[in-house]
Amino acid sequence: MGFLSKKDDPPPPAPPVVHEKHGLFSHRNSASTTASTAAASTRTTSSSTASGGGLFGRRAEDSSITAARQRVIDAETAESNADRALVAARAAVKEAREQVRVIEREAAEEARLARIKQEQAADISKRAAPLGRHGLIK
Repeated sequence: MGFLSKKDDPPPPAPPVVHEKHGLFSHRNSASTTASTAAASTRTTSSSTASGGGLFGRRAEDSSITAARQRVIDAETAESNADRALVAARAAVKEAREQVRVIEREAAEEARLARIKQEQAADISKRAAPLGRHGLIK
């Protein structure tokens, strides 16, 4: 007999829970699944807040948990910054190597032109060697 009831009525039977198999990409259409998914997302979002309250009157988090969560967030931020720095460093190295290649090409061209100039100067020097045999100029 219930606390406030006057008759001995048995409690109404609970509706049967139907378990169906679903494929990997199929949707579940049962109301209980939707409710449990909503409750899970509510728990997820409420657990991300450090203040009390929450879905079931949750107390404030322990300070060590809050500190650990903050350290993880800081580590994620640092890792993200390091990834960006790595990308920037790789780009700088690529630009520097390309600049070195350009300078090497320019130096090779200048060396080629210097060899040509040297050969031309040697030819002129050979032509000028026999000049001045008629008298010495002082």
